[in-house]
Amino acid sequence: MPAPISHAFPDVRRADAGTILVSSWPLPAAGVQKQAADLVIEEWEHLERPAGMLSFTTFLSENGREVLNYAQWTCDDAHRAWARAVRRSEDLSRVDRMVLGIERPGEVRYALYRSYATEQRRDRAPGALVTPTFETEGPACQRAFVDRVVDILERTRPPGLLAAHFHTSKDGRRVLNHAEWKDLAAWRRYTESGGTVELGLMIEGLDGVTPAPTRPSVPRYLPYKSLVNVAAP
Repeated sequence: MPAPISHAFPDVRRADAGTILVSSWPLPAAGVQKQAADLVIEEWEHLERPAGMLSFTTFLSENGREVLNYAQWTCDDAHRAWARAVRRSEDLSRVDRMVLGIERPGEVRYALYRSYATEQRRDRAPGALVTPTFETEGPACQRAFVDRVVDILERTRPPGLLAAHFHTSKDGRRVLNHAEWKDLAAWRRYTESGGTVELGLMIEGLDGVTPAPTRPSVPRYLPYKSLVNVAAP
């Protein structure tokens, strides 16, 4: 049954999302970015979707060469059961048939740990997503790092940052900051004014945490399309 499509950001803090799957698709050319995102949304729109699949959102990279997929599921078991059924099918995805050369490095399984959100976020939709990631040495390092970053954000309140949702990978090896900005210009003003200096110094003094390699800089995205299969409680 077709599902409603919107251009909204996902409801990151919905209480029933027990697992979050994030995947990046590098593309063979900039001109196929919207085509790839449209095709994957259309597939989900017309599939018989499992109840465990809550939402699926696509973002387009600023450089035009990547699609970021953000999927919310009730739990890992629900997603794995669906994935096993898909692998048994011999049908090739329409995305792969229509857009040759898409790279699929794989999904990372996350859970939301903590969020920093301003009052502005309640009244204003973000215009841009920035996703710095960090490599960590276990769950204790993940939590300690996120707690320190949230403390810095609550004290400094970066202008233009509407919210920052910190996702911890379930294997303990990564933290993803799903940072919702007013727009990309606000993010640039923040970085150019030295807003990341304190964060960098904190990371240097924290054992077990290093910035993940970037491509070649912190990934930046614009919202595109979102499908909500199950309304948030």
